[in-house]
Order: sequence, then C-alpha cells, then structure tokens
Amino acid sequence: MTLSECCMQIQPLDETAMQAAQQHWNQLAKPLHSLGRLEDMIVQLAGIHRSAQLEQRKKVVLIFCADNGIVEEGVTQTGQEVTATVAENFTKGIATVNSLAQVCQADVMPIDIGIARDMTCNGIINRKIAYGTKNFAKEPAMTRTEVEQAILTGIQLVKEQKEQGYNLIITGEMGIGNTTTSSAVFSVLSQIAPELVTGKGAGLSKAGIQRKIQVIQAAIQKYQPDPEDVIDVLSKVGGLDICGMMGAFLGGAIYRVPVLIDGFISAVAANCAVRYAPACKPFLYASHCSAEPAGKLALEALQLPAYLECGMCLGEGTGAVIGAKLFDFALAAYIEAASFQQAQVTPYQPL
Repeated sequence: MTLSECCMQIQPLDETAMQAAQQHWNQLAKPLHSLGRLEDMIVQLAGIHRSAQLEQRKKVVLIFCADNGIVEEGVTQTGQEVTATVAENFTKGIATVNSLAQVCQADVMPIDIGIARDMTCNGIINRKIAYGTKNFAKEPAMTRTEVEQAILTGIQLVKEQKEQGYNLIITGEMGIGNTTTSSAVFSVLSQIAPELVTGKGAGLSKAGIQRKIQVIQAAIQKYQPDPEDVIDVLSKVGGLDICGMMGAFLGGAIYRVPVLIDGFISAVAANCAVRYAPACKPFLYASHCSAEPAGKLALEALQLPAYLECGMCLGEGTGAVIGAKLFDFALAAYIEAASFQQAQVTPYQPL
C-alpha cells in the first residue's frame, strides 16, 4: 500500500463518543470543567477510541534513532558516533528517558531507522533505511523513495504496537545533527528565516550557531525545496528520524491510537504529518513546549497548545513521557470519581 493510500484510511473523531464523554464529566461531583484541559484530553481520547468507556493507557516510547550527514559541516558539539552510543544506552535502561519512563510506566523501544553503523546490541528494533543521510551541504539528504520508506516504517510500527496492546504512543528521537535538519525543514515549511528557528542544539557556541545557520541557508538556496511538497523538503534537508516520527503520527490516525508530540524535532515531524494529511491532527497531543528557539513556533504552526512548559530540550521523548503521565491523572478522575448522585451532592447551579 502506498503512503497516500494509507492516509486515505484516516477517519474523523467520533462525535457521539465525545459527547458521551463530556456528559460523563458533567455528571461528576465537581464544578463543570474544573479539571480544564485534562477533561478535554479525555473527550478527545473518547473520539479517537470511538467510545466513552475508557481504560488506563498502556504506553510505549518509540525512539527513532538516525544519523545525519550534515554533521560533517561542524554544526554539532559532538561526533555522530554518539547516536549509536546513546541508542545502545536505551537498550541498557540507563538513558534519561528510561528513568522517566519507569515513573510513567511506559516501555521504551529504540528503533534503528538510520544509525550510521550496524547495531549488534539486543533490544533495538532494526528498521534501517540507510546508514545515515547524506551531507545536504553537498547533495540532497535522501531520495524520495527513502523518505517514503521511512514514513511507512513509522506507520507500520504503530500498527505493530497496537497489535501488542499498546494504546498510547510517545514519540522520541536520537540523532546527532537533528536540530539542524529540523530547523531546515521547519524554516522551509513555515517560510520563517533560518536564523529565527535555529538554536544551539546540544550546546553550540555563538560562532557554532552562526555556522549552523549559514549551512541551512545555503542548502535552502541551493535546492529550493518546495514548501507545498513535504516529501521534497524532507528528501533535500530532512532526517530519517523526522520521517519515522512523521509516520508514527500518521499511523496513530490510521490505526486510531493517540500519539504524543515531544519537543522541537518531534513537533517538526508533526508539522510534516499534518501538512501531508491534515486529517491526522485530531489524533495528536502536544506534551510540552521545547526550550529550543522554534519550539513554540512549531506548536503554534500546528495550533496545538502544550500541556506543559518545563524549559526542556533534551529530546529522547523525555517531555512526552512526562506529558503521558497526565493521562493517568485524567483517566483516574474520569473513571473513579463519584457522580453527584453517588456523592449525595446537589449539582452546582449558576447564580
């Protein structure tokens, strides 16, 4: 099945289920909408699930790991070998996201969608499309075929996780150089100048940031990626991790599983998904607002306000894991709190 054929399967949220969920909230012994966006979260979930009868979420963090040839241009603080090292740490349970995922009760599944070397450790899912992207300062990052393969891989992974019983997908990424690719992609899609959407990443100096901006500007000028053609933009200046996450967002809509956006890179992938298939947007949740300069801009482009603002910019899915815990709180109230009748309380009446 082609990518466009997959996306034709997306159906809208179930309005009847959403109305039933809202009615259930209104019957609980508390002031109307007093849990604010936690209530909205559950109403949206009912629309995705096609039922107001909801249960606690079984969560999984899909971390798309890939290298980026653009690191050859000195746009990163570390070498690309760090991508493989951190990906292996995910399998050992010693990365930051593993610690947070334990609290959230989420399983962590790293995916090799484009690491620059073969990974021999147990626990990493091998879906390698290529050994990293090309250096887009010299040639386009990928072919259109590679982009579509990576997106379809993300879609397939959501299908597989749903079949394993997971009903909440958390997106994450790992790839040295991916703030450069994300800034380039978002600059084109949003038509905002590179210097306004490019940050220090893992810790560049002012000179390093300026070099990063110049590399992005030169590539956009050289290739003239078409902002109306997401596949074209990704093939010229994107990354395999962005493509995989884009697929996960589309897969969530196709297979009716809610998907959490993490930080800036994840939000750029979400922008790509919504540009390609606008019908996928109702299946997305913005977990937090990244501290990267364009973190807020990327969410504003989606018109999705973040649930949290913690000043985070680590990636790996860390912010989305924290955001996923909100589902536990919201569902606990939705499922367990007493109704006005059960609590023997008179419903609140407007004065």
